[in-house]
Amino acid sequence: MADEIKTGSVVRLKSGGPKMTVDEVAEKYGTITAWCTWFVQDKAPWKKESDTFPVTSLEVAQ
Repeated sequence: MADEIKTGSVVRLKSGGPKMTVDEVAEKYGTITAWCTWFVQDKAPWKKESDTFPVTSLEVAQ
């Protein structure tokens, strides 16, 4: 599964949440990590958010 997640992939946390775009995948402190961005769409203007997540906590969004 980790091979499916790469730069440009649209992913979501396995526990749910918004769709996110993967900006980069690299090793961080011994864990393969994805740097992701997404937009909070609760009101205009949309707010851009970003964070890092272990690839094992992500799935390719449907």
